[in-house]
Amino acid sequence: MPSTAISAQGSLLYIGTGTGGAKTISGVTVGNPTQFAATAHGFNNGDRVAIAALTGADAGTLNGNTYTVTHKETNGFAIEVDTTGLTITAGSGTATPVTFAKIANVRNLNGYDGVAVEIDVSNFDSTAKEYILGLLDPGHITFECDDYSADAGQVALQAHQNSSAIANFKHVLPNLDTRTFSGFVKKFAMTSAVDQVAKRQAEIRISGSVTKTP
Repeated sequence: MPSTAISAQGSLLYIGTGTGGAKTISGVTVGNPTQFAATAHGFNNGDRVAIAALTGADAGTLNGNTYTVTHKETNGFAIEVDTTGLTITAGSGTATPVTFAKIANVRNLNGYDGVAVEIDVSNFDSTAKEYILGLLDPGHITFECDDYSADAGQVALQAHQNSSAIANFKHVLPNLDTRTFSGFVKKFAMTSAVDQVAKRQAEIRISGSVTKTP
C-alpha cells in the first residue's frame, strides 16, 4: 500500500487578532450538529465565528461563544454542538468571523497531548481497581519560531501572554486538514546563543475541544 504520510513542510499556524463583518443568521435547526441558515455568509470550514443575539429559552447555550464552522454550504453552515431538544430560534442572531494572523517563522510544533481524567469507581465488590473516564483534558501545543518582533502573529502572542486573555488558534496542514481551538498563551520565551538566531518558544494551553475539519 502506498504511504499516506503528510509532509509537515508548508504547515501554517494562525492566532486570532480581530473580527470581520457580522453575518445575519436567518434560521436555526437544533440537533447534532446545530445548523444555521445564513445567506451568502462566505465562511469556510475551519473558520471561527462568534454567535450572538439568538432567541429562545435555551439561546444562552450558544450566545456569546465562539465555534468552528463545519458542513459549509452557500447559504448555511453548522457547528459541532448538540442542541437536540433545546429551544433556540434565529431572532436577530449574528455570526461574526474571527480574523487571523499567520505566526511567522514557525520551525516545529508538538502537542494535542490531552488525556481523559481517570475516575476511580472501585467498591467493596471490586476484585481489582475499576475506572471510568471523565472529561478529556485537551492538553497543550508547543512550538518554536525565529523571533520577528514586527510580525503580527508574534505581536498577538505576546499581547495575549501579557493580558492572560484567551485566544483563537488555527493550525492548517498542507493537505488542508485544519484544527481550530481556543487557548491561553502560557509561555512566549526568547532563547539566543552565540552563532544562533534569536528564537521564541511558545506554550499554548488548549481550553475546550479541538475541532478538526474537513
